Amino acid sequence: MADQIKYDKPIRWGIIGCGDVTEVKSGPAYKQTDGFELVAVMRRNLYKVQDYAKRHGIKKYYTDADELINDKEIDAVYIATPPDTHMHYGLKVAKAGKPCCIEKPLAPSYKESLAIYESFKEKNLPLFVAYYRRSLLRFTQIKEWLEDGRIGDVRHINWHLNKTPSELDLSRKYKWRTDPKVAPGGYFDDLASHGLDLFTFLLGDIKDAYGISLNQQNLYDAKDAVTACWLHKNGVTGAGSWNFGCSQNEERVTIYGSKGKIKFSIFEENSLLLDSNGNRQEVFIENPKHIQLYHVENMRDQLLGEELKHPSTGLTATHTSWVMDKILGTKV
Repeated sequence: MADQIKYDKPIRWGIIGCGDVTEVKSGPAYKQTDGFELVAVMRRNLYKVQDYAKRHGIKKYYTDADELINDKEIDAVYIATPPDTHMHYGLKVAKAGKPCCIEKPLAPSYKESLAIYESFKEKNLPLFVAYYRRSLLRFTQIKEWLEDGRIGDVRHINWHLNKTPSELDLSRKYKWRTDPKVAPGGYFDDLASHGLDLFTFLLGDIKDAYGISLNQQNLYDAKDAVTACWLHKNGVTGAGSWNFGCSQNEERVTIYGSKGKIKFSIFEENSLLLDSNGNRQEVFIENPKHIQLYHVENMRDQLLGEELKHPSTGLTATHTSWVMDKILGTKV
């Protein structure tokens, strides 16, 4: 199995696509993780990639992804480009025989996600996906509460997310996050994928899912309103609604059990609320400055042979893509 392969230290990484997500969330985590080195970045714009490399102290930069992928001084590749390019670059990395981490969602569709996953599986290569919430301590605490039976038998999970349209949305200017060729569900793809993936981490895989999705605002071509229900394999039911044209931002997640409930947010860094047999507990767990740090450290531990299997893999992310397609009504 790929997770049993042990790589030599240090593992030298290259990043394809050094945009906003790599500035604070992820890029510095690769530099700060003992056992990893960030040695090269790639972006098609020469000025922007030179600027990124200079500001972050990275010695090599490219405007051609193939050159980075095939650089003999690079052991592993992090793909941080928009989702519609993930399969294109992912298959190249697999062909080069290198471990890879790909930004979420793994691809715009289950079909493409499966193709990426199978390409790495065929070569017995580690494939990670940046669903980093699986590694954050605030969410591993929730998993611990569930496994300890703090709310008894889990019955149901509900997630409600409203967002106001941004100035960019209202301007109707192009952005890839609402281009249906890149993200068929618009912000649902970008944001809801995080939560749905986390729910399978907390409660197990989903057996079936159904949804209604449409565009209510006509500000862009992708969907902007989605409702869904689903069934986990262990019998836990789930429901969610996501709307990106409301008057105010609002988010809440509740897990209901036979002896209590847990309330929390996916995106807001607020306290976790545990109501167990009528006893209320509030716990605040701060996220790291570079929010992908624990995700990156867990990759390090697996690749260097520690007794750890990373919680976010190509397999788990492909399942999330399947759930997303089911909700959006895409044929899978």
